[in-house]
Amino acid sequence: MKKLLLLTTAFVFSVSIFAQTKVDDVAKFNAEKHDFGKIKQGVPAVCYFEITNSSDKPLVIESASASCGCTVPEYPKEPIAPGATSKIKVQYNAAAMGAFKKDVYIKLAGIADQKTLNISGEVVTEQATGNSQSKITNAAPVTAQTAVVNSNTNSQTKTVKPTTAKSKATKSKS
Repeated sequence: MKKLLLLTTAFVFSVSIFAQTKVDDVAKFNAEKHDFGKIKQGVPAVCYFEITNSSDKPLVIESASASCGCTVPEYPKEPIAPGATSKIKVQYNAAAMGAFKKDVYIKLAGIADQKTLNISGEVVTEQATGNSQSKITNAAPVTAQTAVVNSNTNSQTKTVKPTTAKSKATKSKS
């Protein structure tokens, strides 16, 4: 009798372990990795990861943290409705020269596991970035994008609106 009770308890316990909800069961990410390529030293680089709630209940991001203080994730504090999409902003400070690979950990409420997103790239001098070109650094298509602007006279992070083929055609006619 004790053996039967022990086996039943072990079976129920093992089934409950496998029945736990996984992050990928309730949320879909547009990308899990983002490569910034070459970025200018001292100019913060920003990317966005899109998260879509694929469950039938509101999804809450409990926390977002990074493997290093040089990387700062920002996440929505309000619940993400079923079927809705939200964005997680990740900023890398680009202070240290050289190649980098950083992890960003996303913890969802009610789920034991966390999702790991990765950013990578190489921090170089202004001369090595092709200093006259702007570089948009997004993991997701968004309506307003944060771009790292490199120019001979200044460098800054600013928000720009993407142009469409229609708006380009209108500008070329004037």
